[in-house]
Amino acid sequence: MSIKRSLSFILISSIFFFSGCSTKEVFEPQNISGEWEETNQLPSRIIDKSTNVALLENNTVLINNKNYDIKIKEGFRVLNSTKGYLLTTNIDGELHLYDISSKKLIQLSLKKTIAAASTDGDVIAVVFADGDLGLYSLWNKELLLKLDGSSSIALDSRIVNPYFMDDLVLYLTLDGKVVIVNKKLRKKLRTIIVSATEYFNNVIFFDILQNKLIVATATKILSFGSSEQRMDLEARDITHDKEDLYIATKQGDILKVSPDLHIKAKVHFPFAHFLALRVEDDKIYALEKEGYLIELSKDLLQYKIYEIDIDDESTIYQTKDRIYINNKAILLKRTNADSK
Repeated sequence: MSIKRSLSFILISSIFFFSGCSTKEVFEPQNISGEWEETNQLPSRIIDKSTNVALLENNTVLINNKNYDIKIKEGFRVLNSTKGYLLTTNIDGELHLYDISSKKLIQLSLKKTIAAASTDGDVIAVVFADGDLGLYSLWNKELLLKLDGSSSIALDSRIVNPYFMDDLVLYLTLDGKVVIVNKKLRKKLRTIIVSATEYFNNVIFFDILQNKLIVATATKILSFGSSEQRMDLEARDITHDKEDLYIATKQGDILKVSPDLHIKAKVHFPFAHFLALRVEDDKIYALEKEGYLIELSKDLLQYKIYEIDIDDESTIYQTKDRIYINNKAILLKRTNADSK
């Protein structure tokens, strides 16, 4: 199989892998507080998504809860929304950057399948499907730096785009690493290993919390600052507020974890399969596969469970205060009296 076709094949394989591993037991809560009533409708159904942008069936895009009439080319998928640009790509390595305000289009032909990309000023950082890393000039369309890499045998679909920090570019790789590059010097400075397994070892989460890099693969979480801490954990989803991480696990747990990875609280939901996890105001919200939204206090000591319409084919997309299911938005800012 050619490299050009590899990303599509791997992502499809990943979807079948996860959907085929469910057990006969399902989450069946005893006490339900009713249906979640805070919802809105989208103009069209979500058919593709990345971490921060969704493509609708009417060929418009959703960024930060706002619908933009940017018509992407047929055969392209959404990669990223960053620094005022929408990034899309196709399987042949064509990269399109749309200025979100003017809708002006910049095109780069990189010749092989792209897994992730971000831009900052004149520089664009790319992770290719074979694991190679590239740094390009956006205006000159010139290769500034190329680093050989590798990929996992199979990938988790939650691929993370490169992150710019002043003069540094942090590549979140497909083989469980953070590669740090100085974009001005065009030089690799350091490689941090998060985990080293053959399957589903790409980085699935990255953020900065209290001056620590928090990086996760499907099986391990790394906190990197003045020291390193690691935790073995199978994360379904990860989010955070200003102080702590909240993690939904494959085993049906929701954890409250400090930035240095000490578990502060834990609650277990037997056989729960979590699809999304969000923090909004003083609550934690977890979407469960069987059609439930769990609203928890931040200390995880209290919770309510609400019913939500969902099916096995649903596409889930998250923003800061909403969870989208197909063409419906679950509004996490409560206005009803029972939210108090």
